[in-house]
Amino acid sequence: MKRKYFLNSADTPFDCHCHILPGLDDGSTSLEESLYLAGRLVAYGFRRAVCTSHSTSKYRNSPETVIPACERLQEALDKEGIPLELVPSLEYRLIPETWPEQKHMGLLPWEGNHILIELPLYHPEKMGDIDPANEIRSLIAEGYQPVLAHPERYLWASREEYDRLHEAGAVFQQNLGSQEGFYGQESAIRTESLLRLGYYGFLGTDTHSRQYTAFFDKLLEEGQLG
Repeated sequence: MKRKYFLNSADTPFDCHCHILPGLDDGSTSLEESLYLAGRLVAYGFRRAVCTSHSTSKYRNSPETVIPACERLQEALDKEGIPLELVPSLEYRLIPETWPEQKHMGLLPWEGNHILIELPLYHPEKMGDIDPANEIRSLIAEGYQPVLAHPERYLWASREEYDRLHEAGAVFQQNLGSQEGFYGQESAIRTESLLRLGYYGFLGTDTHSRQYTAFFDKLLEEGQLG
């Protein structure tokens, strides 16, 4: 049976994870592309989008870069009549090159106190001495709610690691398309497992480009978005 995706809020459906701010990371490369991607998010039923540009050693974004970029794109959306409200934030990768500095600078939460964090996709050793479970507990103690981006994509993670991160207090965020194989069969299998465990609390598109929206368009055509 095909799964029906329900968006994160019945009042104002929102995408909690996307990369549609132009030129800040490996997402949208131009204003034109950003307007197109935003329009597709609206077509899927979203009315608000949390713009979570990468904070990594390669893309050293901060509130100082994403807030103005978000304001500029919002102005363009309003001018074009695209009914999407943007919220500036970041996708914080837990690596020693950037994470301690970002915490010191001050984090940029969404929905009050939510912080999107991600782990290295393939090489957990890149976290160095950072223990993600400890960081999750620390964030919670500081009043934040950590949201773990696309755990189904961490192919190195064991069931025990997922349990540990969930028990530490992270809410898991599923990527749209993971269950249907957009990121490969192994990620699809992990998505099913985490769904059965009830670990997911949010759905995000993680939209970077038209390649993503082309896949989502198929879900829309099949009546799986709503």
